[in-house]
Amino acid sequence: MGKAGKALRLVLEKHGISQNRLAVTMGLARSTVNQWFHEITDPSAESVTQIVAALETLNEAAAKEFIALYLGRIAQDTETDNEPQP
Repeated sequence: MGKAGKALRLVLEKHGISQNRLAVTMGLARSTVNQWFHEITDPSAESVTQIVAALETLNEAAAKEFIALYLGRIAQDTETDNEPQP
């Protein structure tokens, strides 16, 4: 399936965040997060923004890593664009 599920799985495992904890923070059923985690379904674009918001609440480093894994180069380009210019 999609890149979001892989990124989510890696981040949750690395940062010790349970699927249930993410689901509760997002106000969703754990089965929804489980389907993303196991790449059965892909989260919608709106859900991806909610995942980031929930991860920011739980662990800011996890949120940043999810964005980097999911968006890859796009996230890096955005960070570079936002850096102050000499």
